Amino acid sequence: MKTLSIKKSHVLLFILSLALSYTMNAQIGGWKADLVKDSNKALSTMIEKSSKLQSFKDKSYGYAVFPKITKAGLGIGGAAGQGIVFKSHAVIGSSKLKQASIGLQAGGQQYIEVIFFENKKAFEHFTNGKLKFDAQATAVAIKTGVAIDVAYKDGVAVFTQAIGGLMFEASLGGQHFTYKAK
Repeated sequence: MKTLSIKKSHVLLFILSLALSYTMNAQIGGWKADLVKDSNKALSTMIEKSSKLQSFKDKSYGYAVFPKITKAGLGIGGAAGQGIVFKSHAVIGSSKLKQASIGLQAGGQQYIEVIFFENKKAFEHFTNGKLKFDAQATAVAIKTGVAIDVAYKDGVAVFTQAIGGLMFEASLGGQHFTYKAK
C-alpha cells in the first residue's frame, strides 16, 4: 500500500512539474526558432520510418507538427506540447496541445504527433480553434518498417510516434488545440 501511494505521489509530482514548465514556457512567449527546427526534424524522422507520410505531407493543405508531447497519468492523466503549423510547407504559426483523460492508466511517455489537413475547411477548423479530438479519434502509431494504409477522416489524419517512456492506458479523453499566427 505504501508503494502505491509513493508511485501516486511521483506521478502527481510529474504532472505538476509538466504543468508548471508548460505555463512558464507560455509566459516567456516570443517565437522559438528551435521549435521550428525540432518540428522539421520530428517530421523527417517519422517519414524515414514510414515513407507513406511523405505523400500526406506533399498532398496536404497544411499540417501541424508537435515534436514532443509529454503525457502522464495514474487514473487521471494529462498531456501537453507545443508545435508548429505549416501551410504550403511554410511556417505560418504555432499551436499548443492539451489533453485530459480518465480511466485505467499509469505511467508517463513522450511522443511526436503530426496532424495533416486534407483541405482548407479542415485546416481553418484547426486554426479557428474548433478542432478537438474526442475519445473516438484515432491516431496511427508509426513504427519502423510497418506499412500504413490510412485515409483522412473528416479532412484530418493523425500520426504519432513514441519517443520514450512507458504508459499503460485504457482511458477516455480528448485533445484541445490553440493556434497563434506567426
